[in-house]
Amino acid sequence: MGMVVGDRDDDQLLGAVFGRDLLELGDVHMAGRPRVAQVVSTVGRAVELIAAGEIKKIVLAREVQVHAPSAYDPAALVGVLREEFPSCFVFCIGRGEATLIAASPELLVRREGHRVSTLALAGSTRRSADPAVDDHLGEQLLRDEGYREEHAIVARRIERTLRPHAVWVAAAPEPALVKIANIQHLATPIRAQLAAPMDALELAGLMHPTPAVGGEPLSRAAPLIPALEGLDRGWYSGPVGWTDAAGDGEFCVALRCALLRGNVARCYAGNGIVAESDPAAELAETEVKLSALLPLLAG
Repeated sequence: MGMVVGDRDDDQLLGAVFGRDLLELGDVHMAGRPRVAQVVSTVGRAVELIAAGEIKKIVLAREVQVHAPSAYDPAALVGVLREEFPSCFVFCIGRGEATLIAASPELLVRREGHRVSTLALAGSTRRSADPAVDDHLGEQLLRDEGYREEHAIVARRIERTLRPHAVWVAAAPEPALVKIANIQHLATPIRAQLAAPMDALELAGLMHPTPAVGGEPLSRAAPLIPALEGLDRGWYSGPVGWTDAAGDGEFCVALRCALLRGNVARCYAGNGIVAESDPAAELAETEVKLSALLPLLAG
């Protein structure tokens, strides 16, 4: 989702679309907010490419910068993320003056001997404090044809990728709901039995990027992503994990993350665009995903 540096002229329109809560962050200043018209136009262009048969799906991301009064403390932030998102992969990685923090819900691959586990995760909606509303939102997500197709594209590619290297590949027949603090997703667990030894790092390289962060077909979507997004993803959407001497290991996808440099945080959120995607709805969905980190960074 194209990221174009916004200016104060965008505030009224953003507030009208999303309310003032994400804009009024006290002493914290959000820079580089997207021009709403530009973001909507970018998604619209992607839908046109899909309608023309160029691609089936493409994942587009946006970036929001948050400027705090003083330098961020990565360790303190990660501690809060662990409490708020206990079911997610919470990590902190530093290089030089930059630190990436995240609470990612997405498993890329786990290897235990010849057993492989992964998760197709695509299709999202918000949570509600009202249990009845929350359940209704989840049921709507499960029945939504656009989200179901977005999800199926991811699951099918994962299965196709694993099949040549496996004795068998098994996926749940229907997606289930995965609910975390601020969002709920469609998820399909997928398991496989390797036909020949392949370590966790090899598997991560084989599977990344899935259509949950790239596109389908990848060869056509890959060159379109940076052109449409207009940003450098950096570490966002990359594999993060560990492997041991035996080749076992676990890798997640760097989502719901922020890159910290001093008092500046760059937050990222992306959405899968398919033929049925509505630009305004896709924009609103990225706000839900950004809400995992923005309140913390503004606190």
